[in-house]
Amino acid sequence: MQTAIFTLIGTILGGLISYFLQRQKFNHDLQIRREADKTDFIAETTARHFLSHKSYTDRSFDTLKKHLGGFEDDELRKILVRAGAIRDYRSDGSEWWRLLSRMDEYIEKKKAEQD
Repeated sequence: MQTAIFTLIGTILGGLISYFLQRQKFNHDLQIRREADKTDFIAETTARHFLSHKSYTDRSFDTLKKHLGGFEDDELRKILVRAGAIRDYRSDGSEWWRLLSRMDEYIEKKKAEQD
């Protein structure tokens, strides 16, 4: 009888220790993930800021890369797409980006330039 009680107490104690260790690991992993997502979220917000400027509907990739440092080219392109931007190539081969939500404004601006 006494052996069964000690076995039960040991099992409960071991289970509680395992639970708290796993909970602590989960919270730590969650915090790391939040920090990683925070960087991407802030980068998307910054990209939207530059692409929302009232005077410029388009921004060159080089300008965006300069202001959003710390990202590889393809990683920055993914951030721009998540921010709602589309890519355009100019006749000189340069890469430009604009928000899809500003497409009507861009078209109106182009029509005004042609008139």
